[in-house]
Amino acid sequence: MSITAAEVNKLRQQTGSGLMDCKNALTETNGDFEAAIDFLRKKGAKISEKRADREANEGVVIALTNAEGTFGVAVNLSCETDFVAKNESFIAIGKEVAQIALDNKIKSIDDLNASKMGNTTVGERLINEVGKIGEKIGVSKFEFLEGEGVVSYIHMGYRMGVLVQTNKSLNDAITLGAKDAAMQIAAMAPVAVDESGVSSDRIQRELEIGAELARNEGKPEAMIEKISQGRLKKFYQENTLLAQSFVKDGNLTVGAYLKTIDKDLTVVAFKRVTLGS
Repeated sequence: MSITAAEVNKLRQQTGSGLMDCKNALTETNGDFEAAIDFLRKKGAKISEKRADREANEGVVIALTNAEGTFGVAVNLSCETDFVAKNESFIAIGKEVAQIALDNKIKSIDDLNASKMGNTTVGERLINEVGKIGEKIGVSKFEFLEGEGVVSYIHMGYRMGVLVQTNKSLNDAITLGAKDAAMQIAAMAPVAVDESGVSSDRIQRELEIGAELARNEGKPEAMIEKISQGRLKKFYQENTLLAQSFVKDGNLTVGAYLKTIDKDLTVVAFKRVTLGS
């Protein structure tokens, strides 16, 4: 029977074995994947058997920006164990993949996997690393920002990466302010820059929760709407970046802190990438 390139690639992703080994295995077993895996094992091939079925919730997150401070990427290269995640060679691969994304202004995981990495592509290199490392690895999350000013921050030993975009080009003071905002995002996990960025579904959910809490507290029905709106306002204060209390100075909101640097300075977007699902 005719074996397609897609079938060969699927077996390669599943086992980490070489391209020709996978093709030969599928040819010998008439396209039966389980039989092909057994065929490879009987031939003594070093494979990562059924790695695709395993959880890869460890790894590293690398966040980088270009020299101009106008484009940034955050890449999560995942693996299965903390042991591999802390290995210097694995971290180096993560940094190399992130640098490729940055240098080529990549904007999707698919484009990143298809990008050149030495004599192969990122995707092919990572497939080859599966066999060497013995764990499922791959780019599991990818984010980018592009604008007037973009800064990056890596938190907790490569376990989280943050990108922050400002409305102004970077100088030393603005970069410092944006870095502070990035650390705030890492620590407090806001859901949006401000209330305009909160989805209508989330707003409705918060209103319903507020109303139900008020009813459970025995509040009069005539007051339910006002109370739920008040709780929504508190939600905005606690969960949107610019309205949050600034962790370095509780007397200021993040928005107010940025205006101490430049009266017009604000954050217009951010990305927060963490390990795990």
